[in-house]
Amino acid sequence: MSGVDRHTGRLLDGWPHVVQSVMVIFTTGFGERMLRRWFGSSVPQLLGNSLTETTVVSFFAAIVTSLEVRERETGLPREPRFKITKITPKKVDRSGSLKIEISGIYMPRGHLGDFTGEDLRSITIAQGSNGLAAT
Repeated sequence: MSGVDRHTGRLLDGWPHVVQSVMVIFTTGFGERMLRRWFGSSVPQLLGNSLTETTVVSFFAAIVTSLEVRERETGLPREPRFKITKITPKKVDRSGSLKIEISGIYMPRGHLGDFTGEDLRSITIAQGSNGLAAT
């Protein structure tokens, strides 16, 4: 599956396209897309809250559910090329800084219904000056 890099406009495919897709899902709140109001996650609503245990657990749950929800049209998970297996907090501090690692199985042909895992991959997400960013 190929797409366009949202920052450079160049062709993007493979694992980098999956990372971009995952970040689009995480940073889009429900109701933000006019014709796809069900697309997105509840992650944006949690940003800015105090980093309590409850908020961090809610954040992890929002991440997992946003990728596991099945699309109406296809019946496939929202991002069928990545299956989360583990979320690990890398940094949580009093200043409100949060950095997490999302590990999972990369399935390059998942969008075609072939859920054969190629290997384990991870996405590290950190709070940046412009919100969440994959590193």
